[in-house]
Amino acid sequence: MLKEEFVKAVVAEDVGRGDLFTRISKSREVRAYVVAKSDGVFAGREYVDVLAKMYDLSLIWEVKDGESFKSGKKLLFITGDSKILLSLERSILDIILHASSIATLTFRYVEAIEGTGVKLLDTRKTRPLLRAFEKYAVRCGGGINHRMGLDDCLMLKDTHLKTIDDLDTFMSEVRQKIPFTSKVEIECETLEMVKRAMKAGADIVMCDNMSIEEIAEVVEFRNTNYPHILLEASGNVTLDTIKVIAQTGVDAISSGSIIHQANWLDLSMKIE
Repeated sequence: MLKEEFVKAVVAEDVGRGDLFTRISKSREVRAYVVAKSDGVFAGREYVDVLAKMYDLSLIWEVKDGESFKSGKKLLFITGDSKILLSLERSILDIILHASSIATLTFRYVEAIEGTGVKLLDTRKTRPLLRAFEKYAVRCGGGINHRMGLDDCLMLKDTHLKTIDDLDTFMSEVRQKIPFTSKVEIECETLEMVKRAMKAGADIVMCDNMSIEEIAEVVEFRNTNYPHILLEASGNVTLDTIKVIAQTGVDAISSGSIIHQANWLDLSMKIE
């Protein structure tokens, strides 16, 4: 969904047939600010900029996407018509809250594996119709997007593999039918499956829910036999376990938690 379409939908959901306050209030120019009431990493600026342009609001930013902030920090000053600004208050805050909360948790995961050279990836475990927005927030937190959808990388999960009789034959046909630039990733739960996937020509192999010892075995096998193949670890990834996983030598670690386990920060808007 394009940013403009997303912002329109966000506002329409809240305003509905019209803000009742605007029926009885008089327009005046006001200035408001958004203040942080907890620490975090900021995200949402790209979307609020679009909203401001659509509704003729003037913004003065005190923070950039991806920048850390402390409780008490005034993040943004907004000037505009009082009726418009008050109607958009919750939409503005929700955009910033949602995005910044994901960016904040993502940053904590990235920080935990700093220095290992391993990339933190998100997943497709996003809220319906919010994928582009939530993955944007991950980037603001220092994470890297995994595939956006089914059309930019072919991943063969255990459910797919159950429908494939001969993996080698399937992979040879795949290369003739998917775009030249598209990668093929195969999900594996055992070293034996890893060997099959690498022999069949996978570009990326996912170590799914493997133990640290099993992942280390896979890394050693890859390094010796197929050094060009990328390794991704996934499953049971937490802030307590991610560094140990990274130290096995995989190239990337994916986690849906950075999106669906993000707790909302505390922000508010005040009129000067």
